Amino acid sequence: MTFDTLLFARDGAVATITLNRPAAANGMDDVLTRELAEVADTVAASDIKAVVITGAGRFFCAGGDLKAMAASPAGPGPFVASIADNLHRAVATFARMDAVLIAAVNGVAAGAGFSLAISADLVLASEAASFTMAYTKAGLSPDGSASYYLPRLVGPRRAAELMLTNRTLSAAEALEWGLVNEVVSGDVVARAGALAAQIATGARGSHAAVKKLILASHGNNIETQMALESELISANADGSDGREGIEAFLGKRAPKFA
Repeated sequence: MTFDTLLFARDGAVATITLNRPAAANGMDDVLTRELAEVADTVAASDIKAVVITGAGRFFCAGGDLKAMAASPAGPGPFVASIADNLHRAVATFARMDAVLIAAVNGVAAGAGFSLAISADLVLASEAASFTMAYTKAGLSPDGSASYYLPRLVGPRRAAELMLTNRTLSAAEALEWGLVNEVVSGDVVARAGALAAQIATGARGSHAAVKKLILASHGNNIETQMALESELISANADGSDGREGIEAFLGKRAPKFA
């Protein structure tokens, strides 16, 4: 699978997506966002269990490509709408796919790059990483799911601070605020790959259920959420991985999930 602005690699049940516009700080233009939506659809339709997403060069992603916006014959508004639509399609697909998405934030994550990073199921950051919303600095407003995830991750007051002041968080501060799971002193992509390989030994259905439960919990009352828990755990118990997991536990051996 080849793209103009992305690198895609697969090793067994693990895939790696690399935003590959290093000369443009991996800025999002119409091509990158379209290809990101395409690769998300491909991964979601496959048997891949874990996906790492990172950036080429020094940046994870510096956000929307403002030069491309200004140069668009259609005008910045329609151009941005197209970019946002494809980015949102990618984010929604990643959120609802069975595979676990791990962001390996190797450098600056700004604007839509920040949004994309925190939409992942797990987020690892290098010590060189930093996070800033940056939208209002350019007279714009957030996209890429930031207004959904940020208030839930850090609360509405801190979300407003990040969006209105464009405060830059270091990797250590992002960890303290609950935006990342781990700060990595060495190669963040290698660490993310190792974590993805670990996750890929697990049960795909179990991981998919965890993602569904967490996503649904934002809008459900307790009864509705527990009804979903009952539905998913019973479905998993009846599935091949659930049967294998139960048999392995009773047999005191490591499970071998499909």
